[in-house]
Amino acid sequence: MKKLALLFAGLSLFVATGCNDDDNTTMEYPIVGTWQPVKQVVTVVPASGTPVSDGISFDTTCQKTSRWIFKEGNTGKRTDNGDSATPGQCQATFDRNFTYTYDKSSKAIEMKYQGIVAPDKGKVVTLNDTTLNIAFEDTTDPNEYKSVTYTLKRIPQ
Repeated sequence: MKKLALLFAGLSLFVATGCNDDDNTTMEYPIVGTWQPVKQVVTVVPASGTPVSDGISFDTTCQKTSRWIFKEGNTGKRTDNGDSATPGQCQATFDRNFTYTYDKSSKAIEMKYQGIVAPDKGKVVTLNDTTLNIAFEDTTDPNEYKSVTYTLKRIPQ
């Protein structure tokens, strides 16, 4: 009977310590995928003056066809579409291949567009299964701070 009680106590201890709490795990989502821009917010803060923010929604039929594609191997393509002078037709307003680096721990992202010398440096603010928010900062002018934040939604493949 003592052996049975010891066995039961040992099994109880094993079961109690063998369980872990999986509720605290953080899901990591990949940046790789196809994304549709939904909104862009431009903020300008002059050294002396009033800060200004301007939100731009990508809500026309043509703008909704815009895509940012992040591929494996740190390459991608960005195509922004807008309305052309001909009604009912779309035209690319920005169409570039890019390379990128993304550091998951610091959330830093750098995008280097083909044909453009200076890379865009920023931070991934939100990355989940449906949403990507990227904020790019421009501090090249000491008299003005400028940031552009893009909100994108994942396009299922």
